[in-house]
Amino acid sequence: MTLRDERVTLAHGGGGKAMRDLIESVFTSVFNPPGMEDQARLMHASLQEPGARLAFTTDSFVVTPVEFPGGDIGKIAVCGTVNDLAVGGAKPLWLSVSFIIEEGCEVALLRRLVASMAREAEKAGVRIVTGDTKVVNRGACDTVYITTAGVGVIPSGRDLDARSIRPGDVALVNHVLGDHGAAILAARGDLMLSTDLESDCQSLGHLMEALIAAAPGTKAARDATRGGLASTLNEMAEAAGCSVELDETALPLRPEVKGVCEILGLDPLYLANEGTLVAFVPEAEAEAALAALRAMPEGQGACIVGRAVPKGNVPVTLRTAFGGTRIVDMLVGEQLPRIC
Repeated sequence: MTLRDERVTLAHGGGGKAMRDLIESVFTSVFNPPGMEDQARLMHASLQEPGARLAFTTDSFVVTPVEFPGGDIGKIAVCGTVNDLAVGGAKPLWLSVSFIIEEGCEVALLRRLVASMAREAEKAGVRIVTGDTKVVNRGACDTVYITTAGVGVIPSGRDLDARSIRPGDVALVNHVLGDHGAAILAARGDLMLSTDLESDCQSLGHLMEALIAAAPGTKAARDATRGGLASTLNEMAEAAGCSVELDETALPLRPEVKGVCEILGLDPLYLANEGTLVAFVPEAEAEAALAALRAMPEGQGACIVGRAVPKGNVPVTLRTAFGGTRIVDMLVGEQLPRIC
């Protein structure tokens, strides 16, 4: 069925022929889900392995602008959901996708977003197997919102948990920090910033498998999205019952990100990332972990940024380049809303 409309109307959400034309022309023709029932019926060999567990996550995406340097709301929806599964040790397998579309949205934009999602899903090794579409009145949402759910399988014997982190474990990141937050800020155009920064939006499932294979003692990992590295480490330290000490000289930051933060009075440790994880591994496995990460495109910026230490008065501290120490607290509020 060929959709001839250039913009989405309320009729495309009404449940009739116009809606079916939109779904078949824009969505199912690209995602090619297994069947057209009201649910996906799934089977995978890994589910039959003794001790295997299902992992399930859900997320919503309202980023503005919906297209930005390095990605778009479709790509980030796939990456964000895949990464939430992967950092828990799961092998991501299936996604569901729900679109809330504003009346007047360009069909050409939807096609670009769907194509972007399909490319990223294929790259990540997951299938988009079911979904939903709703159309709301003009002004009721901002162009398009996307809600996802993801399912993966955690192999038997794999149990990543921040509560297992112990003093002496080292904290690794796979990528430079703050690119996504700085790129979105510049893309909005409100502050007349000119930069070549791109979002770090990328799926990390394959990277996590490489990390666990190289460092089987990996304790825990998190996706450092909203709240940045600082908030992520605060959460992990609280769960572990220990503290974390960061080394300012080791933090991987682009000069452009530092510059944006200095101009606007922001702290890059709190800027969002969409392709950066932080993982704790035993010190004895740190070099093997770094080598495995750096061997992959998603991990070429991997480095050690700190370590777990006995519980102190605050969860996270930063050893500055001048030899001092400052508190790195949990983010209060939001430095930049509508970031993902």
